[in-house]
Amino acid sequence: MKPMLRAAFERELREATGAESRSELARAWRHLERAHVLSQAHAGPHVRVHWRMLAFGWRRRDAAELWGQVVRLLVAAPGSWLGRAPLGNTGGANVGILTPMPIPEDLQALLDADVR
Repeated sequence: MKPMLRAAFERELREATGAESRSELARAWRHLERAHVLSQAHAGPHVRVHWRMLAFGWRRRDAAELWGQVVRLLVAAPGSWLGRAPLGNTGGANVGILTPMPIPEDLQALLDADVR
């Protein structure tokens, strides 16, 4: 993960933490989803964001999210290593595990720069 993408990824995780601490749960989740989109091609960060999503689900006592994240934790690293992570997928249990999704323009620019 190149430094610019890494910085954006870490920023999304910090924003998620801050938003959750202010009880802005929808905003916190949106930042976790954005971190997920940025992490998909990189096994370590990809697994890390799924752990964060699992912890978020645990704190919310959301059984569907917990189980969804357990499954995603099992496939995140292999999916990244094999290039099989569906682009743009936001990573939550509310979306299909193999469903590609549109990527926000600001995130796409970061992902494009990471490949160059």
